[in-house]
Amino acid sequence: MSNRREFFEEVLGGAAVAPLASSGRVLGANDRIRFGLIGPGARGMEIFQAAMRCPNVEAAAVADVYAGRFNAAKALVPQIKTYRDFRQLLDDKTIDAVLVATPQHQHVLNFVPAIQAGKDVYQEKTMAFNPGHAQRMKKAFQGSGRVVQVGMQMNSAPGFQKVRELATRERMGAITALQAFHFRNAPHGGWLRRIPPDCDAAHVDWPAFEGEAKSHPFDPQRYMNWRFYWDYSGGNVFENMVHQVGFWYGALGWNIPEAVTMTGANYRSPQMQVPDTMNVVMHQPEKVLFTWSSMFGNSYYSEGYDYLFGSAGTLIHDQSDNVAFVPQGRRGAGEAGGAVASVPAIGRGQYKDFTAEHMQNFFDCMRSRKEPVCPFELGFRSAIACQMAIASHRQQRTVRWDPGTEEIV
Repeated sequence: MSNRREFFEEVLGGAAVAPLASSGRVLGANDRIRFGLIGPGARGMEIFQAAMRCPNVEAAAVADVYAGRFNAAKALVPQIKTYRDFRQLLDDKTIDAVLVATPQHQHVLNFVPAIQAGKDVYQEKTMAFNPGHAQRMKKAFQGSGRVVQVGMQMNSAPGFQKVRELATRERMGAITALQAFHFRNAPHGGWLRRIPPDCDAAHVDWPAFEGEAKSHPFDPQRYMNWRFYWDYSGGNVFENMVHQVGFWYGALGWNIPEAVTMTGANYRSPQMQVPDTMNVVMHQPEKVLFTWSSMFGNSYYSEGYDYLFGSAGTLIHDQSDNVAFVPQGRRGAGEAGGAVASVPAIGRGQYKDFTAEHMQNFFDCMRSRKEPVCPFELGFRSAIACQMAIASHRQQRTVRWDPGTEEIV
């Protein structure tokens, strides 16, 4: 491959890039969809398998900078094509859709060429690594006619629509606060990965992995445990806060925060640069205070337990997609005689994964050309909120969003 500088001048580089020849085709309601995957790591293989379970689709190719990633995909689809350079996958005009599950700092580098190549895109969260990346992705997407589903799968859960139905002013009164929790009792967030024997400079295209990040000598720890490093990751804000932000922003139609303050520290995860205990406060333009608390040292609230507070009642949503409305003055009991579920026990429910439903919604929208349940615009708003939290933490100050310049100030 060309050197690092030449490669990214070719792909994006900050200069204008001529659009690639579009390979998009008009899909009929019964047409078979061929898809490719960029990034067949742990999460990549989860969405790969979810896609394969959808009817009338075909896995055509996978691409990754690490050759060792291909074995898992070949075990499921022996004839699948494999590429070290994702651009070769995009050159295949018979591929209709691309699933992008690369590390967060690479999303823009995969997304923009995929859109230019005429592919519909299932883009894993957090959609964009920083405001500059978000702007570049937005420029590529606008007017493209492409279907984009952002991978916040809880938005395909039944509870998403139930929250929309219940969170009305008539029922809730004036909503002024939302408290969301993500608690996990696991040092390093459970993310610590062992280094495979073949994870070396001969099998990893290190310049392609680094992308536009700061250059470092090849380091297998940085490659396998990229979530630990600021160069490639936003930590648990980008891993899980984004899900809860995307859920509530989507259900309630909220916008990018006016201001965000984040405090945090690392108490149990010495190999990580990112914090393992944190608190985020977002001042919403809807006159709501949205707080998110997370830690890796206790699992009391489990990996998702949220309270929406209104003057007439409280709406609760948990990681099992249970939804309950508690009228004002009736603590600990759901609405009597109604269809609303009883209040879920804190930390008791098992996490329910709606990736299969989310993927099916993507493919359905590819055929209908309708907007999916988690479209680009929602991914953009959610990404900016998370980027603001990270900027606040790293700069140790409250940050604000300038909607005119689309910059964090």
